[in-house]
Amino acid sequence: MYETSLFERLQKKSAVLGVNQPYIGLVASIPEQKLYLFVDGTRLKACVMSSSKRSPSCEENSFGTPWGLHEICEKIGSNVASGMVFKGRKPTGKRYYEYSKEEQGGSLITSRILRLRGLEYGVNAGGSKDTFSRYVYIHGTNHEEAIGSPASSGCLQLSNIDAIELFDSVPVGTFLLIENGQDP
Repeated sequence: MYETSLFERLQKKSAVLGVNQPYIGLVASIPEQKLYLFVDGTRLKACVMSSSKRSPSCEENSFGTPWGLHEICEKIGSNVASGMVFKGRKPTGKRYYEYSKEEQGGSLITSRILRLRGLEYGVNAGGSKDTFSRYVYIHGTNHEEAIGSPASSGCLQLSNIDAIELFDSVPVGTFLLIENGQDP
């Protein structure tokens, strides 16, 4: 029943904003560190994820994961190898394990990028609270051992396999509701 209510909250949030009711949608729970994929109200997949190691925030330069309704506005990395590193949203031609130990110590964007655009003006869209201009994504990571605990700089990180599977499962325009455990 809990998962059904997650999809219902996604639909209600969409309706309040006057956007089409989603048939396919995503809900990310920051408190649970989980990302759910729904099709017609049925959960097809639940992925363990990592949100920001900082408190949730929609403010630029906060490095917090933004909450509220978003859409996947761009998919980057179709058909690149698992573990491929992206810089500036471009594949580098090298997988994360081909980088120096020093470079691997940082958080690398790997495998696939699902770029997010906030849909709630003043919450996660526009001005200093704009998810798109903050370059917040769903993506793979070179630190899969940290998945399930807050570990990112604002993005939603998945295992490389989950990032690829999710990328292949959702179209551009898919809605994502990010819940921080406090917003209505």
